[in-house]
This record gives sequence, C-alpha cells and structure tokens, in this order.
Amino acid sequence: MIGLIVNPVAGVGGPAGLAGSDGTEVQRRAGERGARPRAAERASAALAVVASARPDERIVTAAGPMGADAVRAAGLEPIVVWHPRSPTSPSDTTAAVRALADVGVELVLFAGGDGTARDVAAGLPSGAVALGIPAGVKMYSPVFAVGPSAAGALAAAWVEERGLPTVEREVLDVDEAQLRRARVEPRLYATLRVPFRPGRTQARKAATPADERAAVRLAARGAVARMRPGVRYLLGPGGTMAEVARELGVEKTPLGVDVVLDGRVVVAGASERDLLDQVAGGPAQAIVSIIGGQGFLLGRGNQQLSARVLDAMGDDPVVAVAPEQKLIDLEGRPLLVDTGDTRVDARLAGFVRVVTGPSTTSIYPVHATENEGAADHAA
Repeated sequence: MIGLIVNPVAGVGGPAGLAGSDGTEVQRRAGERGARPRAAERASAALAVVASARPDERIVTAAGPMGADAVRAAGLEPIVVWHPRSPTSPSDTTAAVRALADVGVELVLFAGGDGTARDVAAGLPSGAVALGIPAGVKMYSPVFAVGPSAAGALAAAWVEERGLPTVEREVLDVDEAQLRRARVEPRLYATLRVPFRPGRTQARKAATPADERAAVRLAARGAVARMRPGVRYLLGPGGTMAEVARELGVEKTPLGVDVVLDGRVVVAGASERDLLDQVAGGPAQAIVSIIGGQGFLLGRGNQQLSARVLDAMGDDPVVAVAPEQKLIDLEGRPLLVDTGDTRVDARLAGFVRVVTGPSTTSIYPVHATENEGAADHAA
C-alpha cells in the first residue's frame, strides 16, 4: 500500500521571502505578504501520476488537509486512518505516520520540506520506506524526489513492480532562526530508506569548498560585467550572489532575493508580490546561482522567483552564474527547474548559458523536473 502525509503549511514562507515556514508567527507574516501553502497541490500532482497508471489505487492517509483532500483532488479514494487536530502540528505528522505504518503501508509519500522529513522519520519504524514530495523551502535532505511527478512515477512503479531498490539517505535540517542570520549549518537528524532510480531523487546539497572561492569571485565579476543600465536585476540567495553584491558594492540580504537597479538596491528581501511590482516597472532579469550537488536553478530556496515572476520577465528571464567546477561536479546531470508551473518549466528547459568568469561561459542543459518525471513513467 501507498500512504500519504501532507504538511498543510509547508513552503508558505518561500514566496514570502522568509527563508522557511516554521512557526505560527512566520506563517502569519507569510500570509500577510500574499503567500499561500502549496504542499497539497504538489501532493495532488504526484498522485495524479499514480492515478493515470492505477485509477483504482486507494491511498492510506490522514483526514482533511493532511492528506485526504489531496487524494480526492487527484481522483483517488482515500483510506483515512488518522484525524489530526486543527491547527496541525509536527506531532500530528509523527502520529499519522505511525498510524500508516500500523496498517501495513509499505511506502509513505510526504509533502513538505526538511522539517516534515524529520517528523516522518520520527514516526517510521526501522527499515520502512518513504519518499518526499518537495514542497518546502530549503530541502537540503536527499530524501525528496526532484519534483512531484517524479515522486508519483516512483510511487506508481513501486506498486506495479512490487517494490524498487532502496537506498539509505540522510535527513538534514537547519535552524531557521540561524538561517535568517546567514548561519547555514545543516545537522543530521535521522536516515530514511528511499526508493531509488537515477535522476528521480535529488542529491544532497554540497557546500562550495574554500579553495573555489577565487573561482566564485571570477564568476561574480562576469555577471556584473554583463549588467546593463536600466535593467532591474533580481539577485537570488546564496554565496555566489553575495559575491555579486560585493562586486557591485551593495549590501545583500543573505538568503533573500534583492532587486538592484543601476548599482543600487531598490528592494531588499523581496517577496513574490514585491518582485511582481518591480518587474512591472521595466526590464528585469533574475540572476541565480546553482545549488551545489543538486543542480537546481529554481525551486529550492528561491521560491520568490515564482512562475508568475518569471513569466512576467519575458523570453530571457534568467542569468545563471557559477564557477565551472560546480558544473563539473554534476558529472553530466542536467540543471533543474521546479517552479510548480509545468508550462513555465518547459519554457525554461533546454540549454542555459552559465556565466563562469569575466569572459567565459558554458552552455549547459536544463531539465524541467515535472515533464521529465511524467515522461519517464509514461515510457
């Protein structure tokens, strides 16, 4: 049997520019900034792939927004074995997972981020198998599929093939209060057994080694050299973007998206709503780095750069910046985009020019995780 657990508030802090979604105060502020949770719709997208292959499949889950609503939205029948409190809490996730295990669920899908993965791991018996549907903000842990459709394809294959090979992967998380002060120190909390097929589960995020700092500076100089007057540049989070800001001589919000126009910051720590307002004011491009080890350009830690924002920027919305070694370390794996909008992701897929130095670039393939996951299952 397949089980599903949804963290109803997962990811709400991403579009709001809050570097996470933990805590009722953060969730309140995210709502004030116009953000909304997206875990349920991403869970439904995963289950839609299951439904297309096995329309009579029944999914064991928790009641309401913790699972049953998403199961019904995908056209499948839920078997409810847990009724959470309202509002839900991390303890509900752990208890619901235990209830799923008690009735014999063999694969637990969970929609959320690293915090949800911790709660799932706390409730699963040793050796049980789980897979994350990415719906959080950070997602450092390599226990997530690359996108919802990839998660659904793995789940459908799990049922059809009566299991898949599994690997043990780390559950990592960071303290969000420290994260907002730019102290990124992922901690190992547990391990999970995850169904595995190459290219369908994301890798662990890799930090930039100290000996690559000079290469990062050169890549940042290349990005600055290509900036044009009158264009609003949306600087994404991360160390490479911090180096771009240093080259420009401006302050950078450590983990936010800042808008720079003609060498000055016009919006710091922007939300999706702020970015839409800025893009409406004139030409704009997003400048983003690549998440080391994972290869994500969009959809991990920079959800402020939403599908709506990217769509509003026209035909050439993204400039990618990274030292060449970061591309080499991917060992041929493509860069990934996961905005949650299949049309926008498909438009961004193909090839991107990655700025690697003041006068050097690399042409590198980009894949849309959703289209790739669905196509893989159909094949």
